[in-house]
Parts: sequence; structure tokens; C-alpha cells
Amino acid sequence: MFNLLKTSKKSQARLGVLQTAHGKIQTPFFMPIATRGAVKTLRASDIKNLGAEIVLGNTYHLFFKPGLKVLQKAGGLHKFMNWPGPILTDSGGYQVFSLADHKDFGGSHKNLVKITPAGVQFNSVYDGSKHLFTPKKVLQIQATIGSDIRMVLDVCSPSKCSHEQAEKDLEITLRWAKSSQTARLETHNHVSLAKSKYLLFGIIQGALYKDLRLKSITELKKLNFDGYALGGLAVGETTEEMYGVLDYVAPELPADKPRYLMGVGYPEQIVEAVKRGIDMFDCVIPTREARHGRLYAWSNSSRLLRSSDVAARKSESLAMTVGFYKTYNIKSQKFAQDFSAINADSKIPELRTYTKAYLRHLFSVEEPLALQLSTLNNVEFYLQLMARVRQAIKNNQL
Repeated sequence: MFNLLKTSKKSQARLGVLQTAHGKIQTPFFMPIATRGAVKTLRASDIKNLGAEIVLGNTYHLFFKPGLKVLQKAGGLHKFMNWPGPILTDSGGYQVFSLADHKDFGGSHKNLVKITPAGVQFNSVYDGSKHLFTPKKVLQIQATIGSDIRMVLDVCSPSKCSHEQAEKDLEITLRWAKSSQTARLETHNHVSLAKSKYLLFGIIQGALYKDLRLKSITELKKLNFDGYALGGLAVGETTEEMYGVLDYVAPELPADKPRYLMGVGYPEQIVEAVKRGIDMFDCVIPTREARHGRLYAWSNSSRLLRSSDVAARKSESLAMTVGFYKTYNIKSQKFAQDFSAINADSKIPELRTYTKAYLRHLFSVEEPLALQLSTLNNVEFYLQLMARVRQAIKNNQL
């Protein structure tokens, strides 16, 4: 399932191959996010042409739209979105909690979350209907989706919560993890969760408390999951605090299982996490920032290897250089007559032929093509980043 090929002589960075039902993935890797069955503004063929080997789907949103009946009739998400490669789905638990108190439809519905021994009760942000997600239920949903890598239901504690709250959340998460492994061996609604070829990941919780994180790892290892994800990070803590958790968590994880840092992150954070032994990443940053006109570009790829180059981040700045890359706001007036290519080195023809001036114009007139071109640029950058990271590990340079 997971073949560890190499550990760098310079750090804890790892090279490996993760085998799934829909193909092999070179690790470490980044997953473009296809929340509702599409990476925003892009076709599945676009993602494939960019070189992505896996995408991430959102169990919560897919459960409501298009719904399980449609997905089942379509033959699963792979066929529905015409994506031939692997898909990872979360359990939907993070969305349940992150959308707490979320109001939609003119404020007529409110997501009221209640944790019960069986699972978590909540109101849909789409229509206000009441639902219960249990460890068994979310596996059934993911079975209908047909994802290759599936996550257990967990409770994501706020990073700044009390030790008492984090411990309470962890106990529930561990109880649900055990229930998930039990459910995996059962058959429900004519869907065999035991025989289907998928990988199930446990999720490490514990907020910023070392004793709780280590307890989480100890208990999850007893359940022998196919991989281990770190949840509850990039949810409000500082970057230094996140690195601190990785420093003591990663060495305790099984060397022969993939390690997934959920929801991270900026390019320099990914590089630092790889150096600490993390294999898998996902984040909305490249696609979200593309839609706001912030583009990623290389400044000096050789500096990828120097952690001292990581500068202070100022999201409000017009342009920013962080060590090996830079970002810039294509909406700026200074690009109005910049007729250089969006990315002269891109493998995507449109990024080589369309100019920055043209892209700025598209944003100024709210032409949807602007969003597509920017997203292509940023997703390609992130995928190139991972390719360069893998090469650096191979050469013992990272």
C-alpha cells in the first residue's frame, strides 16, 4: 500500500509511493481541492494535464449536493466528475464544526451542532434539515462517493481551547475511531465496506497539548489504520506552534504508513512540514487566492532549500517574496500594459501566450476566464513545488 523509498540524509523528509485503487501517487504530494466534485473553474482534464495525481472531495457538501442517490446512479464520484485518478474524501466532521452558527438563506437557518454518544447532530447549511453523522454513516457516504482514501469522523478542537476541552474532544475522537474500524468490517445497505479497496486514515487530535497528541497517536496505532492524519492544525495557531507539534508528532508515527497534514498550507509551510516527515497536503490557498487575483510565481527555486529565507508574511501587501517564491496581485494598475506572458515557463499553452495585461483586463471586466487562468497558474505552481521537493529529497538536498 505504501512503499517508503528513501529518507533524506539532511532531514526527516521522505520519498515514497502510495498505491490506491485508482493508481499510484508519488509522495510527498499536494491535493487540489475539488470540494463539490470540481476544482473551482477547472475541468478534470485540466487537472490531469497539470500533472495532479489525486484530488480531494468534501463528504459534507457532496452528501447534500448532488446527494447520494445521484452519486450512486452515476457510479461514484470518479465517473460523475470524469476523473480517472485517486480521490481522497474527508469525513465531513470538520465542516460540521466549522460551519457552526453559519447562517444561510437570508439567516433563516442556523447550524446547531450537538455531539452525542452516537455521533454529531447538526443542521444543513443548505436547507436547515437535521442530520446525524456517525462513524458508520460517514463511511457509508464515502463508500457511495467511491473515494480511494477515506477519513474517520473526528472532533476538531480549536487550537486555543483548554486542556480539559481538548481531552474531552480527543476521547470522543478515539471512541469514534474504534467505531470506524468496527464499521469497516460490516456490510450496510448492500455496500461492503470490508471488501472495497480503499484506505482508511485515523486522525490525530489534541490541540496544542503534547500529552494529548502523543496519547492520540498511541491509541490510534493500536487500531492499525492505513495512514495517519494530523487534524486540528492551521486553525488559528501560529506557524511556530504548528511546527512544534510536527516536531514531536512525526517521529512517533509508523514509518511504513503515510502521514497527512490536513489543510496546510502556504508553500514555505509545506516545505517545512516535508522536512519534518509529512507526506500529504491539501489546502484551498492556491485556488482561493487565484480567484482574488493573487498569483504565485518562482523567484529563485534554489532557495527552496534554505529555511532561513522564509520571511514574515504580510497578506495585505501588493507583492511579496517569501524565499523561493513570490506572489503578486494581477489586478494592480502596474500590469495594465505588461505584455509579458502570465508564465513563460508553463506547460499550459494559455499561460505562455496570454499576457499579464490581458489577465488584468479580464479581472477588471469580471470575465470568468480570469478565474480559470489564475487557477491554472496557482495549481501548477503548487504541483511544481512538490515535484521540486521530491527531487530535492532524492538528491539529499532537503
